[in-house]
Amino acid sequence: MAGDGIEEGLESASSPLLPGEKSTSSSATRNQHYITPVLVCSTLVALCGSFTYGCSVGYSSPAESGIMEDLGLSVSAYSFFGSIVTIGGMVGAILSGKMADLVGRRGTMWACQIICMAGWLAIAFAKKAWCLDIGRFLVGVAIGILTYVVPVYISEITPKNLRGRFTSANQLLVCCGFAVTYFVGSIVSWRALSLIATIPSILQIVCLFFVPESPRWLAKLGRQKEFEASLQRLRGIESDISEEAVDIRDAIEILKQTSAETRTLELFQRRYAYVIIVGEGLILLQTFGGNSAVSYYLGTIFAKANVSTSSGPIIFALLQIPTSIATVLLMDSFGRRTLLMVSATTSCLCLFLVGLSFCFQESHNLKELTPILTLVGILGFGIGFTIGMSGIPWVIMAEIFPVNVKASAGSLMVLTSWASSWVVTYTFNFMLEWSSAGTFFIFTGMCALTILFVWKLVPETKGRTLEEIQSTLITQIAGKNQS
Repeated sequence: MAGDGIEEGLESASSPLLPGEKSTSSSATRNQHYITPVLVCSTLVALCGSFTYGCSVGYSSPAESGIMEDLGLSVSAYSFFGSIVTIGGMVGAILSGKMADLVGRRGTMWACQIICMAGWLAIAFAKKAWCLDIGRFLVGVAIGILTYVVPVYISEITPKNLRGRFTSANQLLVCCGFAVTYFVGSIVSWRALSLIATIPSILQIVCLFFVPESPRWLAKLGRQKEFEASLQRLRGIESDISEEAVDIRDAIEILKQTSAETRTLELFQRRYAYVIIVGEGLILLQTFGGNSAVSYYLGTIFAKANVSTSSGPIIFALLQIPTSIATVLLMDSFGRRTLLMVSATTSCLCLFLVGLSFCFQESHNLKELTPILTLVGILGFGIGFTIGMSGIPWVIMAEIFPVNVKASAGSLMVLTSWASSWVVTYTFNFMLEWSSAGTFFIFTGMCALTILFVWKLVPETKGRTLEEIQSTLITQIAGKNQS
């Protein structure tokens, strides 16, 4: 029964990942490595993809008036242009896992940036709406794939004592891309902004030639010499990689013996119930907790609450960067579960404050408090969400899925994220017309559900190698096959 997998996950959510696993003193200290120049450079190159994602999210708001005026687009036509990126993201999600397994993590990022550059150039030189839409769709396909491959690559090249910190930098660069695009877009034209958005793509295309491929992907293919060379470069020439290399090879070999490459439909089996529920649950709660609505319609929310639509979004964007930096620093100290709980609780309280402010507005009692409470609530939500729920679900997704299911499961997670984001962005304006207060109270309820979900189901993966995490899953799968 699927419930058996859930019960095992419940037991694992606090201390060990699964019951019955004993930690030894040697396992507690092995694979502890220092930061090396190659590791930092490889991570920064991968994070160019995250910056690209932030640019695509931040582009539509500053470009709106210029595009509508120059090309004579209606509100509905521009709304289609803005939202088609989510359709492209869904297509990219379907391709992401298999593409990363077929051509490698580096090859996938390289191909994505070629597609992304083509999309931005189509937008920059567009004369008709259809050219704009094609360009925006291509950008969506590229960032849909990058959403998966960037955290996976970073998680596979970093040692366990640095993995949380390095992987969470993904969200920091997304916020930086969003903020930079928003500010630059207020100075330059929409065509110039499209050309500027190609800079991180060009940078990643060039630099990918100089960073190593994921050693775990190379080990999976049996390319032992390349695997060892890649791992040695990442850990430093003077570092002893023998123990870590053995761990990775053993884990890959056990995976090959216990199960074949898993198809997407085969994921929905009893043995994978727990990891799928955790991954899907976090992604759905991330989106339906109000993040997509606030990101895409921040100006609309502020305008409805009579908050300045010029200064409000600027303050919101500025707060994302230091909060993301704090998340990077805290990830490996406090762990994933703690930050998720803090994030969900803060988001819940702040969204309740926004809903209360619109209650005052709709009831005409104390409605002068609506702008203040809305601004405080939205800014607090931005801080709370960024410190955990914004990036950590992707960190956990990259950690809990073993190599044999990572491609299909990762594609499923990214597809779920983009599809649910489309649902929220499409329905949000209709929900506001129904009831502004009710809309934010619904988001408040979803954040409250997130607190319960994290507390009961989400495992703590801090301080564990990917092989240690995956070995527990292999043990679980093997036990179910024997029973």
